[in-house]
Amino acid sequence: MSTQLNIDFVSDVACPWCAVGLFSLNEALRRTQGIVNATVTFRPFELNPDMPAPGVNHHEHIADKFGMTVDQLESSSGMLKERAASVGFTINSTAESRIYNTFDAHRLLHWAKPDRQQELKQALFKANFTDNRDVSSPEELVTIASTVGLDAEEAREVLASDRYATEVRAEEKLWMSRGIHAVPGIVINGKWLISGGQPPDYFETALRKIAAELGPGAK
Repeated sequence: MSTQLNIDFVSDVACPWCAVGLFSLNEALRRTQGIVNATVTFRPFELNPDMPAPGVNHHEHIADKFGMTVDQLESSSGMLKERAASVGFTINSTAESRIYNTFDAHRLLHWAKPDRQQELKQALFKANFTDNRDVSSPEELVTIASTVGLDAEEAREVLASDRYATEVRAEEKLWMSRGIHAVPGIVINGKWLISGGQPPDYFETALRKIAAELGPGAK
């Protein structure tokens, strides 16, 4: 009998390490099938809540925020792309890529849960980092939602209103109050925290240890 785990995946669509962390976690869950039965719920976090609608240049933003040189940016970007590729995710960011406001994307993710959250989250990561699409654009978001089987008209209605805005803000405050100030933050059964875009082996080891501690059939 497998151990039931409830995993809260706190992350932002604008966070490439969150994409790495998700694909790593999914691989670890595949490896632990029969030992772990996990329910993954995506929780909102905004790295740049004040980001203007048109977005900003990715390289310029990172350089200003962290004081990085062009060489440092290129080295960091290369390492990130390699890590992403190792877990089956493609990052095609360039010097022209942009960072966008992600609040509306989080509202759509709230609407999509629980059945289509995982598919939508992966589609948003792909749109942002693989295809360099504007994930703040309502039309782009409607298109992305429809590709994972969500109703396009309802998605458009959600985006045209302020539906789920209060809920998303409340969840953001809740997780920050619980100590999540950097993402990804992966919280297992409300007790164990794994921070950062760790490799699959790291997640697998943690999942096996938690399952052994809780015992088969535990919830």
